[in-house]
Amino acid sequence: MSGTAPLTKGQGRKVGPAFTLRFVPAREDLATPASWSSPTSTRGAIEAMPDGCIAVVDAMGITDAGIFGDILTARMARRGVAGLVTDGVMRDLAGVLSTGLPVWCQGVAAPPSVAGLTFVNWQEPVGCGGVAVFPNDTIVADDDGAVVIPAAMLEAVVDEAVEQERMEAWIMDEVGRGVALPGLYPMNAETRARYDAFKAGNG
Repeated sequence: MSGTAPLTKGQGRKVGPAFTLRFVPAREDLATPASWSSPTSTRGAIEAMPDGCIAVVDAMGITDAGIFGDILTARMARRGVAGLVTDGVMRDLAGVLSTGLPVWCQGVAAPPSVAGLTFVNWQEPVGCGGVAVFPNDTIVADDDGAVVIPAAMLEAVVDEAVEQERMEAWIMDEVGRGVALPGLYPMNAETRARYDAFKAGNG
């Protein structure tokens, strides 16, 4: 997802099912402080978030209105939400950081969400950072940013990821031994044979 950078260093890697929230452009009759008390509000969405989920917020890339501040993120942390990913921005930076909720976003802005956005719903397909995200897709977020794994592809991706990590760890060992990159990365037939022999000998 584009524009989903760690709000601070050292947040670690978080993995969990997507709980989606969607904003649309602000409309004067809807984007008001009174809307915060509506049943269809960010407050209502937060109370519906299950333990261990990652909130994925479609803020349409708007960076001059902070979607959440310290109170809402504190409640999310209290409910066991694993993290927050958005293509928008946050507000109340010091307060948000104090909650301990890991956040991936485009930065911070002082104005509240109603200055540029209207919240419309949760747990429906959204677009975040140019990527389609459906409820319960798997989100993986770390120091490099955030990615989406479609729910139907999770098992296949996990299987391939384990093999990819093992292969790259072997390649790194080879580099550490002074092996030149041509033919090693990517592997030629000879290198592939050596790697297959390594796997066979190590279960």
